[in-house]
Amino acid sequence: MNSNDVIDINALHRTACIADAHSDALMWNRDLTVQSAEGHVDFPRLREAGVKIQCFTVVTRGVPLLDGFGLFIRKRNWPPHARRGEWARCVWQLDRMAEFCRRSAGQASIAGSGAQLEANLQKGALSAVVGIEGGHAIEGKVERVAELHARGVRFIGLTHLANNELGGSSFPLMGNRPLSPLGVEVLDAMAQIGMAVDVAHASSRTLAQLLGHPKARPFCSHGGVVGATRSWRNLPDEALKAIADKGGVVGIIFASVFLGGDTFDDVARHLEHAVNVMGEEGVGLGSDFDGLISLPKGMRDVRDLPKLTEALVKRGHPLARIEKVLGGNFRRFFREVL
Repeated sequence: MNSNDVIDINALHRTACIADAHSDALMWNRDLTVQSAEGHVDFPRLREAGVKIQCFTVVTRGVPLLDGFGLFIRKRNWPPHARRGEWARCVWQLDRMAEFCRRSAGQASIAGSGAQLEANLQKGALSAVVGIEGGHAIEGKVERVAELHARGVRFIGLTHLANNELGGSSFPLMGNRPLSPLGVEVLDAMAQIGMAVDVAHASSRTLAQLLGHPKARPFCSHGGVVGATRSWRNLPDEALKAIADKGGVVGIIFASVFLGGDTFDDVARHLEHAVNVMGEEGVGLGSDFDGLISLPKGMRDVRDLPKLTEALVKRGHPLARIEKVLGGNFRRFFREVL
């Protein structure tokens, strides 16, 4: 970037396609159509931050051994019918997302196709891209992949924080399991219907199988990179290259525990390493907003996203690269996949 160039960050966030590939806001049972003092994301705050594409994921199970998700959803006042198993939890959250978009007075709509995504951008509406975090939500029924697609879901992460009947999780002490035969069947069904696969929580062996599938469209909704900070949660360079080779994008997480620091510069370090390995077309934002994480210092919620943009500007990144990382790359990816 030329030292004489000046970037108006607020103007950039108004006009550029800002995209974030991961938020767990649905599990908190907040009304996303109104601005809340709680959590990180809702439609008004996303609009204020200039976010045009937001991925919302459905969570149906908690951490290994303890789990605790049943207690969590009771404390968050989920209705009784939404607590009757993981599929019920999934469907209730999807119905809530659809309801929020209907009640948003045009602020947001679920983007089920590339044309819908572009139409939303033209009229200034938020595109909600919906995914499932943990394929255990289908309760072993492969035919539910098609039902999820009909409900607007456009990506699934086969595993989450623990191994399941589909494959292995990257969580510590999970044994690095591969995909199961059922997991392969589900992945085949996803590829056939055109649903992307989120590799964010896959064990090394499961990850290799996801990336080696001839027709799957892999991406990472939220993760760090080993080349910037070594962690069980972060992706190695060979995985970054494989995702880039398939046209995928890696969303860099904002969680300080995986970044190796708690500043916006730490987010930038991971973005920069990923760009060096994947090229400018392969990297985006994957905040993990509302995902029980510690955000960088100075970040209350999504409204402080311009501070990350400011850090990228100060580190000398040109405007064209910043626009790609902030959302241009995920716009391209989801336009193709949707």
